[in-house]
Parts: sequence; C-alpha cells; structure tokens
Amino acid sequence: MGLPARSTVRPDSSIAPPEAAGRGSDYAELLRRVKDAGLLDKRPGYYVARIAATGALLVAGWAVFVLLGNSWWQLVVAVFLAGVFTQIGFIGHDAGHKQIFRSKRANYIVGLMHGNLAIGLSYGWWVDKHNRHHAHPNQEEKDPDVHIGALAFTAGQARAKRGVTRFIARHQRYLFFPLLMLEAVQLHASSFRALTGRGIRNRSWEAVMLGLHVAGYLGAVLLVLSPLKAAVFIIVQQALFGLYLGCSFAPNHKGMPMLAADEQVDFLRRQVLTSRNVRGGWLVDTLLGGLNYQIEHHLFPSMPRPNLRRSQALIRAFCDQHGVSYWETTLLRSYAQALHHLHAVGQPLRATTTG
Repeated sequence: MGLPARSTVRPDSSIAPPEAAGRGSDYAELLRRVKDAGLLDKRPGYYVARIAATGALLVAGWAVFVLLGNSWWQLVVAVFLAGVFTQIGFIGHDAGHKQIFRSKRANYIVGLMHGNLAIGLSYGWWVDKHNRHHAHPNQEEKDPDVHIGALAFTAGQARAKRGVTRFIARHQRYLFFPLLMLEAVQLHASSFRALTGRGIRNRSWEAVMLGLHVAGYLGAVLLVLSPLKAAVFIIVQQALFGLYLGCSFAPNHKGMPMLAADEQVDFLRRQVLTSRNVRGGWLVDTLLGGLNYQIEHHLFPSMPRPNLRRSQALIRAFCDQHGVSYWETTLLRSYAQALHHLHAVGQPLRATTTG
C-alpha cells in the first residue's frame, strides 16, 4: 500500500532552500535503493504485449475505415485513431528513454516505427528535444517545453509577447485547451523542418519512414473519402490527437515551480520539485501512458513503465526522509493548477489593458 499523498508545498513555492542545492549524494543513495529493488530491470515481455495490442488496434482502426467507405461515420474512426495514435506515441516515448530493450539499436527501431512510420513524427528530432527538457525541467532558457511561442509560463515571457501572441498570453487560461488541438500540426511541422536541416542522425531513414506515413495516411483518406469528408476527417483526427497528447503532458510540470536560467539546484530536487504526479489507478495509468508517475520518471527516465508504479512508495518515502516535498494530486486538480498558473502569469497584461 502506498503512502498518503503529501501536500506540504504549494506548486508556486520556491524550489529548494539554498543549502539543499549541493547535496548530490542523496540521489546516489536513492539510485542504489532503486537498483537493489530491481526496478531498473527491463520488462521486454510487457512491451511486446503492449506493442502487439496497440498495433492490433491501429490495424483494426484502418480496417474499419476501409470497410465503412465514404461515410460520415468515419468521424467515429477519426476519434478512435486519435486515441490509438497517442498510445503509439507513448511507446515511442518509452523507446526514446531506452525503457524497452537494453540494445540502443532495438529501441531506435521501435521508436522509428512508432514515431515516423505510424504517427508521422520525427523520432530523432523529438528525442533530442525531450532530452533537453529532462535535463532542465521548467528552467527558463533551457527547457524547450516552456518556450512555446503562443504561451507564457513566466511574467517575463508574458511581457515579451507582441501582437497575437500577447493577446493569447493575456487570455491563455481560456485558450490553452483549444490551442492544444493544434499540437499535432506543430509537431508534424517541426518534424519536417528538422529533417530538412542538419543534426538528425539517420536522416535518410527518418525521411523515408515519414514519407511512407504521409503517403499512406493521405492516400487512404483521399481514396476512400470525398474531398469534404477527407478534410473533416483529417481535421478531427489530428485535432483530437494533439489534444490528447497535450492533455497527457500538461499535468506533468505546468503550474509547478519555475527555475531561473542561472539557478543551481541539485538533480534530485530539480526533478522532484518541478514535477507533479497524478493519482487515479490503472485507468489513469493507461490513459496517460505512465506519465502520471512524472516524479519517478524524471528521476529514472530509463525505468520501464510498469515499474514506475512499483517504485512510487520507495521514492516517496525517500523524499519524506530527506525533506523533499512530493507533489501528487488528481487529474482534474492538476489541470486546475496549470490553468491557475497560466492565468496568474497573464495578469500583468490584463492589468495593463484595463489601465
């Protein structure tokens, strides 16, 4: 049985006392305990079953799509495929962290097949971006996930906005979820831009797989549906795909403490105090792809997904022992906290407008 959730620090509190910043040995001790418990051991059987089940759902979705033909009932398929695409994305995420296999090549192949081929996102580009986030969560100028053109996560970012983005920052509490519907489009665009530039390893393979996805996806939709139905299908499927992805990642850090670019905090506290867990049992575990154990995941990114839940009691007890506040809440409350933070950040802009 897990320990009760702690709420000893509010998400808008300071990150850590100055004397805590240099105690790197705390993490080494936690790492030893986690390794001794076997929680970093790979779980290939779990992932083979997960990949097979998700692949079957993808094949079933496209099979029903072909069988339905030129019908508005295809919008139900669009909703279904949006969910399947997101679940596929979770497997790509785990491959990017080398959670699935010990072999780097095997993880890369899984990531390439699930990212580029299945859902049309550049695996190499995303891994680079996501690793930078893990290294500096919620840190200004270093975490790419808090440098989004349309949103502001600090008062400084809000004041720097101009034009349309300034209007969005002023009202971002209300526009946040609608904007998430554009997330898939943004990820596709970033993937294509990355592959036309330099720095992506195995760029030719990534481009081939991404090209096959585009050809297969658009080819199937345009061959089966009329132009109007095809356009609506793509809009609905991609919008809900982006919304689901965004709603899966939003609870993790949004509304948690922000770090200044030059702020020095030791690894353990940087990962725990900028992250938020979401409780809710097996259903939330499935819906969020294990990302609801964000504290455990950030402390041990290579830990297999099914071990995150098993490690929670150990890690929470360790945080209690060392006076590190461990934040966990419900899914709806996590969204409320994120929206409250966004609203507070935009307050100076609203005050200026009123004045």
